[in-house]
Amino acid sequence: MSSSNSGHGGKRVWTVVCAVATVVLGPAAVTASALDQANKAPMHHAVTVEQTQAYIPSDPGRRRAVA
Repeated sequence: MSSSNSGHGGKRVWTVVCAVATVVLGPAAVTASALDQANKAPMHHAVTVEQTQAYIPSDPGRRRAVA
């Protein structure tokens, strides 16, 4: 009996392997495609970062006294 089912067993294994690969790799491909499209899209608003500017006195001889 086992000799008549041996041909179908190999096909089932490959069917399961292909199904698992589709389930695992499918969402990854969709995510990669969406990220690629997002990277190509122009930004809707530019985020500005506030930069701290140092105070430079106009008179170099004039400095604050250290307490």
